[in-house]
Amino acid sequence: MCSPEEAALLRLEEVFLATLARVNSLVLKPLLLAAPEPSDSWGRECLQLLQQLHKSSQQLWEVTEESLHSLQERLRHPDSTGLESLLLLRDADRVLQAHVEYIKSYTSCMVVQAFQKAARRRGEYWRGQRKALRQLLSGLSSEGSVGASLGQALHQPLAHHVQQYVLLLLSLGDTTGERHPSWELVVNAITVFGNLQSFMKQALDQAAATQALWHTLRGRPRDVLCTPAHRLLQDSQDVPVTVSPLRAERVLLFDDVLVLLQGHNVHSFDLRLVWVDPGQDGCTFHLLMPEEEFSFCAKDSQGQAVWQWKVTRAVCQALRGKKDFPVLGAGLEPPEPPAHRCAAYTFRAEGRLCQATYEGEWCRGRPHGKGTLKWPDGRNHAGNFCQGLEHGFGICLLPQASEDRFDCYKCHWRDGIMCGYGICEYSTDEVYKGYFQEGLRHGFGVLESGPQAPQPFRYTGHWERGQKSGYGVEEDSDRGERYIGMWQAGQRHGPGVMVTQAGVCYQGTFQADKIVGAGILLSEDDSLYEGNFSRDLTLMGKGKVTFPNGFTLEGSFDSGAGRGLHTQGVLDTAALPPDPSSTGKRQLGVGAFPVESRWQGVYSPFRDFVCAGCPGDLQEALLGFHVQSSRKLRKSQDYLCCERAHPKDSAGSMEDILEELLQHRESKALQPYLRKALSNSLHPLGKLLRTLMLTFQATYAGVGANKHLQELAQEEVKQHARELWAAYRSLLRVALQRKGQTLEEDEDAETRDLQVHGLVLPLMLPSFYSELFTLYLLLHEREDSFYSQGIASLSLFPDTQLLEFLAVQKHLWPLKDLRLTSNQRCSLVRDKCFLSATECLQKIMTTVDPREKLEVLERTYGEIEGTVSRVLGREYKLPMDDLLPLLIYVVSRARIQHLGAEIHLIRDMMDPIHTGGLYDFLLTALESCYEHIQKEDMRLRHLPGHWHSRELW
Repeated sequence: MCSPEEAALLRLEEVFLATLARVNSLVLKPLLLAAPEPSDSWGRECLQLLQQLHKSSQQLWEVTEESLHSLQERLRHPDSTGLESLLLLRDADRVLQAHVEYIKSYTSCMVVQAFQKAARRRGEYWRGQRKALRQLLSGLSSEGSVGASLGQALHQPLAHHVQQYVLLLLSLGDTTGERHPSWELVVNAITVFGNLQSFMKQALDQAAATQALWHTLRGRPRDVLCTPAHRLLQDSQDVPVTVSPLRAERVLLFDDVLVLLQGHNVHSFDLRLVWVDPGQDGCTFHLLMPEEEFSFCAKDSQGQAVWQWKVTRAVCQALRGKKDFPVLGAGLEPPEPPAHRCAAYTFRAEGRLCQATYEGEWCRGRPHGKGTLKWPDGRNHAGNFCQGLEHGFGICLLPQASEDRFDCYKCHWRDGIMCGYGICEYSTDEVYKGYFQEGLRHGFGVLESGPQAPQPFRYTGHWERGQKSGYGVEEDSDRGERYIGMWQAGQRHGPGVMVTQAGVCYQGTFQADKIVGAGILLSEDDSLYEGNFSRDLTLMGKGKVTFPNGFTLEGSFDSGAGRGLHTQGVLDTAALPPDPSSTGKRQLGVGAFPVESRWQGVYSPFRDFVCAGCPGDLQEALLGFHVQSSRKLRKSQDYLCCERAHPKDSAGSMEDILEELLQHRESKALQPYLRKALSNSLHPLGKLLRTLMLTFQATYAGVGANKHLQELAQEEVKQHARELWAAYRSLLRVALQRKGQTLEEDEDAETRDLQVHGLVLPLMLPSFYSELFTLYLLLHEREDSFYSQGIASLSLFPDTQLLEFLAVQKHLWPLKDLRLTSNQRCSLVRDKCFLSATECLQKIMTTVDPREKLEVLERTYGEIEGTVSRVLGREYKLPMDDLLPLLIYVVSRARIQHLGAEIHLIRDMMDPIHTGGLYDFLLTALESCYEHIQKEDMRLRHLPGHWHSRELW
């Protein structure tokens, strides 16, 4: 059965719909026809407000009609349709929203007196409709204005309707009782519409107060403040308050702005950017804004409480973007506004931020958190801020004179200044990637010209206060030259090495970008000049030339335009040919640039980071980041953001990195951990390795691939291994300190070398191997050429003849291994003897690790000895006289290319612990084989002969 309250609700909805229809035809439609002409701004605004009111009225009609249908369905089928089917109960919030939107539209019209303005345009018509309005409304006075009557007609039916809702719902609640399944829905609807009553009263009161305010204002203040969105919350004429330091004549608190009036001057402050601080006494409180700070002083504590309560409440409402619902009672404390907020603000005060608009996060009147600064001239900065200054990662675009050209700075900032790692892409297409300090390039960095630059260059090295200073490498692509050496104040200054594309090398001293004093010049044909030069490396002054054949020319050299090189001196043709190792293999730069001080700028940021305790907020400033290119940023600068990509190989936070490091301290787990860390560019160790790879390639790849730089490169790789091990130890020390522990005493040199050569060097060597091995190839090219010719000659021999030629004793020949067909002769078979040893030795080219190469050599020795033991039918230890010819045979059949480069790289990079041991012995034996295969008699002999293996030693 349906209750009487439900029937009453049905009649209420029917009456309200009929009333809405009458109001629409009698008031709303005529108002739209009588709206002011939209030719002026006031007319357009009134028309828009009345149109919005009409739209809200239609939405209210639709919701009420749907509510009526739900009630009718309930009354028709009370047994099958439950109480919860009523729209007022199941979707009370939707009904509420329709009422709230209508109230907002109505009060907006009321605030700007839209009804009065429309009524004045058709005054006679409205006076003729007064009787009809009197029938529609109760208590309509005959003396009231037409505008007031229209306003009353548009809100009185709604107020009565909501009041009846509450009364009938309360009665329905009493009828259903707490045990009814729909009890909670009824209680919720009672609460919702009770709150709506309070909200309506407050909205009407605020609109009336705001409407009355406009009559008290004149001139500019009225023009500026009179908008339909404003609602007056408090006026200093009602509750007096004084403001300092600004002496305001009147203070107005609206629901969105705080206004201070000084004559015709209007000072408005967005409430979203107002922070309230209670004062020290009972009559004062303080307000913080982005560029202002005011003290509000009331006459008594009650006045102070009213103003502080209302300002705090207004700030909360402004931050939420809507009025309080339910309405806060006079005795309730408003929620505390958050200290951190998001808003937009344009700075007005003189200074670096003048006219800049900041949009983002704030804290107590200052940009704090993520945000974007935009200046009218096109400058943009998007990133992190701290207490009003750029702090953390940020992207800054600076427009240049040419159209659509920007300098783009993607960098870390500290206290408003670039500091830490950054990427700068300039409008000239130059790109700098490196570190900054106090806004200037400082530390390690790479500056590269654009691909279309008239004089392309690339500098990789150290900077000091914005200038090249310290050790660095610069390549001049246009001239085909690379300078490796010292810099000062942006110029080459101090010891330096110059290499050219033509293979010419110079080492000497530079001063203010000019060559000074004596130096040495090595040409591609191994001619050597020692003496003075001109700036373009032309022989000038006293000097001595040593030619590859041993001839020397000593005297004075000079050159002129079109005259070629002139010399006056002594030519000595009696000298013996020089030792190739003294000229062709002469190394440059080794003594001039101590390896310990070469790339300190790469390690300095890491050391500073570790000394600071590896703070997480500086992790990205050290490791770098990835963002889109400046070209894309320029295209989308209106939507500038500072998000960085997070690659899949992200190493995680520093806490995670240090925790993982502690979990892998044991020797078995350490090598896999270091391998993983060094392969990850977002791990501090991996970042170091990637940067060192960059410096190595910048120095020794391309033009720098010169045999005279091999030792410079080789000692650099070893130093990098030592530094990486020290870096690991420093990270371990920080990780232990965070756990309240300490690292054991510093390692002795022997322990450190064991870890460096046995652990770190094999892991990092692949990163440098390509460039390093190329230098070894170039340095040993002559010997490898002779070796290749020797291999080619020996490959002509069948197996048995080669064994005989090498004086291998016949009882050691593995003829049992030969699998011959019926038409094959044993004496003609090739590449079958000692096949397992040959295949094993060939694997020496498949790894870059010196230890693994030595292990291959050891297994080869084992295969040779194993084959001989099988031939003899017993275990047999090869004496020296038997081992060497057999090893030469295996080497000749393995046909390893560039064996000389391989041997010397292994010798230079192997762990010193193996010196004097088995590996050292086997490598010495391999060297001896290599040297004898080069021998000229070996290459020229075509028939088998006899020589004793002792001659090899």
